[in-house]
Amino acid sequence: MGLKAFFRDIYTTRRFILASALLFCISIAVGWLSTGAIQSMLAQQIKGLGTVAQRLQQSDHPQWSFFVFIFFNNAIKCVLVIFAGALLGIVPFIFLIVNGMVLGFVVHLQEDMGRSMYEIVVKGLLPHGVIELPVLIVACAFGMKFGMKTMSAIGSAIGLKRKRSGQTWEVFIKQTLTVSIWSVILLLVASAIESGITYRLLSH
Repeated sequence: MGLKAFFRDIYTTRRFILASALLFCISIAVGWLSTGAIQSMLAQQIKGLGTVAQRLQQSDHPQWSFFVFIFFNNAIKCVLVIFAGALLGIVPFIFLIVNGMVLGFVVHLQEDMGRSMYEIVVKGLLPHGVIELPVLIVACAFGMKFGMKTMSAIGSAIGLKRKRSGQTWEVFIKQTLTVSIWSVILLLVASAIESGITYRLLSH
């Protein structure tokens, strides 16, 4: 469960992580260039987040409210997306695409509103995003790996695929637990940065 084990588990899943990172980048580009139905869907997502942000801003302790909401929202979704990957990897796949498109759409929208890319990226995204985004990608990678292992097990059970010796389920589940714990810890740090440093930078 140590940090060394966490990095070792990441290394053993590097192909899925690279695939997730590529899919996330493509999704950002799609969100940036979105029009029509996709743009409407993303606008609804942003509207919902805007309503929540407004309510948190009006609380007695806005920064604390933002911290609690951001941490629990991200941590729960992150752990959920890993284990929901057991459903053939569909949930992490969709989660990665939607989050990538929302990010691309928001950045483009902010630029259209007159904000500089420096302010959007360096002030708004980089402080917490340097931790939060890699954690998101790693979580989705493990979720998709979970889906691949499930499909492989089903294939072996019905005789469509020969059972191969490789990473056992026991080892993989232990890896997912390690990754889940460290993801929550890292998201706690990212949430503190977003509700503290990012909040202050964008308030000036």
